[in-house]
Amino acid sequence: MSVLLETSLGDIVIDLETERAPIASTNFIKLCKLKAYNWSLFHTITQGFTAVTGGNAAGDTDSGVSAQHLSATLSHDTHSDVPRFFTPEMHPKLKHSTKGRVSFVCSDAVDAKGNAVRVAASQFFFTLADEGAGYLNGVHAVFGKVVEGLDVLDALNAQQVDHEKRPFRDIRIKHTIILDDPFPDPPNMVEPPRSPSPPPEMLNSTRIGDDEDLFPDVDPEILEKESRDREAAARALTLEMIGDLPFAEIRPPENILFVCKLHPVTRDEDLELIFSRFGEIRSCEIIRDKKTQESLSYAFIDFEKKEAAEEAYFKMDNVLIDDRRIHVDFSQSVSKLHHDFLGGKRRELMEDEEFGGKGLQRKKQYRDGDDGGGGRMERRQGSGYDLVFEHEGDLAREKKRARHQQSDDVRADATEVGDTNRHRTEHRKDGREERDRHRQDRTSGRDFGHRDRREDTSVRKNEYSDRTGSAKYDRDGRKRHEEHDDRRAQRGEREVRDRDGRRSGSDRHARDDRRR
Repeated sequence: MSVLLETSLGDIVIDLETERAPIASTNFIKLCKLKAYNWSLFHTITQGFTAVTGGNAAGDTDSGVSAQHLSATLSHDTHSDVPRFFTPEMHPKLKHSTKGRVSFVCSDAVDAKGNAVRVAASQFFFTLADEGAGYLNGVHAVFGKVVEGLDVLDALNAQQVDHEKRPFRDIRIKHTIILDDPFPDPPNMVEPPRSPSPPPEMLNSTRIGDDEDLFPDVDPEILEKESRDREAAARALTLEMIGDLPFAEIRPPENILFVCKLHPVTRDEDLELIFSRFGEIRSCEIIRDKKTQESLSYAFIDFEKKEAAEEAYFKMDNVLIDDRRIHVDFSQSVSKLHHDFLGGKRRELMEDEEFGGKGLQRKKQYRDGDDGGGGRMERRQGSGYDLVFEHEGDLAREKKRARHQQSDDVRADATEVGDTNRHRTEHRKDGREERDRHRQDRTSGRDFGHRDRREDTSVRKNEYSDRTGSAKYDRDGRKRHEEHDDRRAQRGEREVRDRDGRRSGSDRHARDDRRR
């Protein structure tokens, strides 16, 4: 009669001693049938001695009940007084002689007649030593032996434990399967319909999981390599999340060679001419300093075919070029792939209808430097803004466009400055013409004043002659002459007032000219 135990470390098959220990065998089978051992913890492991399990999921060393008591508890039979413990058989031929013996943990008790007896509940143990444990004979009750799963016992024996012999790893019996049960069930026994769920004691356990390996039996170099691979994968995933890599599983291209230890005088054309005999070259670029444009003594050569790159790798390593022995290796950089991805893949995704198509909008933001419909002077005053698009990932093209835009802005500024200077020149010219007109007016005003004075002198002379010759006229004639004189006098006064007004106007213009 056999029972299969599924544990965290593997399966164990136990053959029961049903003839020599029927009471213990029956108790064990019925406990397995009641799912009492599911999630039971191996709470005590003594290396080279025993591994103890059974009881509740918390692994209490004093826990456990017999099958009869557990059956009465599950059936809620409160009238029957079933003891918690039972008395197993101590057969003289059942001994702890070899590894894999299965025994119930027994303790001293007193029966109803007052005799000292050894009783057991549900806890049992496996012997782990090859020679067994002979001094346990007669102390604990043997009821079976392990026929399959001795390697699981060796794994139990190798577990790390603390000072209380409790293993750091969470090792449990996950499930029990009865292969053959020759004993009838008790009258009040009710078999559970399904296996129990993991108890809270297991879920809240702080022990090491059964799938974690603390001390793997692997070469340290392999462990170091695996550790570096895991770290590299984590970093690649981080770079993918922040956008520095198109995807974490990206690999460098196989048709690009890395050439280092170059002489500073070696040019791109020379290097391309030397390597072109292996095949067509897409690009050959010596990396230079951005400020000084001096060679950094390494380059990247992009071949059209992978076979050409492999041939160049085998034949050009340690070759003398410009008195320097170069070193050739395959490139580990993915910058070209990333650049191609940013320049092409994103545009394809934006044009793809499934990804978004025309409905996918680029990111927008306000910029002060772009044309918003007005002039550049207006934009500086805050009167013109416009919505612009960020670059599509082609950074080189975006920089080129920015340089062209900057050149256009500089030309626009120069044009605006020229227009301003031209307006200022025209304004000065108009001012000069206006001053010339005022000057001509003043000159003409002076000439007009001299002409008025001459006319006034002649008028006065005529008046004088008229006054001297008026005596020979009669009284009426004098009266007419007097009225005529009065009219002339009034006209002279008006002419004087007009002349004074013109003089005051010319003086005002002169003062304005001096202020200018």
